[in-house]
Amino acid sequence: MKTSLLSFSAACLAFGLAGTAHADTDLGPSAASQNVTASLVLKVQDQAGLEQFVAGTADRDNWLYHQFLSTKGFVDRFAPSGRDIQRITDFLAANGITVTEVYTDHLLIKATGPVSAFDAVFSTEMHDFTDGKHRFRRPRHQPHVPTLFKDLLYVVEGLDESASFKSHRVNANTAVPFRQISPALPSGGVIATGVPGEFTVGDVANMYDINPVYARNIDGRGHTLGIATLAGFDPNDAYTYWSLIGLDTKPNRITQVHVDGGGVISSDAGTGETCLDVEQSGGLAPQANIVVYDAPNTEAGFIDLFYKAASDNIADSLSVSWGSSEVLRFAAVTGADETGDLLAFHQAFLEAAAQGMSLFASAGDDGALDLNGPGLANFLTVDSPASDPAIVAAGGTTVPASLDFEDGVPPLVVAQEQVWGWDYLVTYFASTFGIDITDEVFPVGTGGGVSVFWPVPDYQRHTQGVRRTEPNQSVVFDPGDGSGPQDLLDLPANFKGRNLPDVSLNADPETGYIIYSTTDGGLLAGFGGTSFVAPQLNGIATLMNQVAGGRLGLVNPMLYSAQRELGYRGPSPFVDITTGDNWFYAGSAGYEPGAGLGVLDVDKLAKLVAFEARR
Repeated sequence: MKTSLLSFSAACLAFGLAGTAHADTDLGPSAASQNVTASLVLKVQDQAGLEQFVAGTADRDNWLYHQFLSTKGFVDRFAPSGRDIQRITDFLAANGITVTEVYTDHLLIKATGPVSAFDAVFSTEMHDFTDGKHRFRRPRHQPHVPTLFKDLLYVVEGLDESASFKSHRVNANTAVPFRQISPALPSGGVIATGVPGEFTVGDVANMYDINPVYARNIDGRGHTLGIATLAGFDPNDAYTYWSLIGLDTKPNRITQVHVDGGGVISSDAGTGETCLDVEQSGGLAPQANIVVYDAPNTEAGFIDLFYKAASDNIADSLSVSWGSSEVLRFAAVTGADETGDLLAFHQAFLEAAAQGMSLFASAGDDGALDLNGPGLANFLTVDSPASDPAIVAAGGTTVPASLDFEDGVPPLVVAQEQVWGWDYLVTYFASTFGIDITDEVFPVGTGGGVSVFWPVPDYQRHTQGVRRTEPNQSVVFDPGDGSGPQDLLDLPANFKGRNLPDVSLNADPETGYIIYSTTDGGLLAGFGGTSFVAPQLNGIATLMNQVAGGRLGLVNPMLYSAQRELGYRGPSPFVDITTGDNWFYAGSAGYEPGAGLGVLDVDKLAKLVAFEARR
């Protein structure tokens, strides 16, 4: 029997679906005196006006085109007033909660106080839990915004301490134990290796026609790219990577901003993810400055990253390679009584776009089945925040290669660039070795599909190939306690939702990359995932900012307009991907929720951007 959305939200908490697909153990009420630090996200005061403003900045026929705001300009036009913030501050103080920080954009308040005060003010009930490895605090149900502030507050984050997001990278050596990939850089360094599984940023430049852009002295200088991540790292790892491949980069270019006490360096935390984000983005824009925002892997940490980056307004572009299933974020949106995460995140993305920042997010590495694991029936869903219409969703492909898995047997030949989905490995191993490896590789591949929350944005409305949600998709979970499968939520069918990804680049670990991470063992090969594509697009965007002579803001309307006007002919910046699949959506002529618009020809994109800048 289907439960209500509120019941699904409660079930996600009870079963621990926000982090892992197994039940967490409830250890009872949290100590009333235990200290809590929370993030209160305030509402933009003219949501419709902000949406229209951002759309105007991306419309070359609108007088607002590229007329971006400063942070102060944003506050004056769209944020709650200082008086409103004082109202909230006084109310919290009267109830035992102290405001410790107000972000510059007036959209996020940091506050601390005891569990008892937060339970009372936000009508929640915080308990301690364990997942078998870690002990953490989490509310048993979503907090409620006091009626007095319904017009000012969206959501309260920070009451849940569990790790909620995962990085979108995959290691071929652990996921497919049939072909070990070991790094073997030639002595003296080489910018491009030409070896699948050991590619560098130099190979990316070769594959996607970036070298002619470099030849015109476009290298990111004068611009700053940003990374949003949930793990700390040692900047020396990035400098080592660039040095190993013989790439000349700007010295002392990395600034770290630790949000909410971030900066933890460990393999478990995901330091390797942060390393590759910086190495890839900074490698493609070798003379750009880099600012890295890192925070703990919690709901509050993740949302604070984006509001902090938007408030600082230093980075011209920002990428993130972490996320979670949109359905889990969707679960927090409960209609009239609650609003939830998706809308709160969306505000930060809109602010960034209004200020001219271009955002990129990994589309995920679980194919068209983004939420997958023990106890869960298969269903189609997409990843968040990539599903947000104010972000470029970065998808993945497999590039042409001849892969040798065992001496004396035919190699696996990928004849042309295709949508990344590891079902092609299933076919090869079945025909070559007579074995079925589906259980080992399903559903690894590029994320892609149709949002069940965000309506199709204007920039996708007239794009051929954009899909609606499929029928008969339900979140069915068996907790394994003998109670049997439970239908937690039926997803909307035939919904005209935002399609993703938007664009793609190589992401398959079998045709993947080397990274350098001291924490994970130094120089490593065989890594991939859409984690690579988001920062690569970030680096490319930095080059495009230099071409344009300024920020580009929301670039999705430009990309879709170019595809509709130029198709895949002549000056088109896209190469169509017509083969492969992500376990559901297959490559086809034009747009599809596998590779999106296709992969980039960056030289042609630069010429398009230069043309637009002159108009």
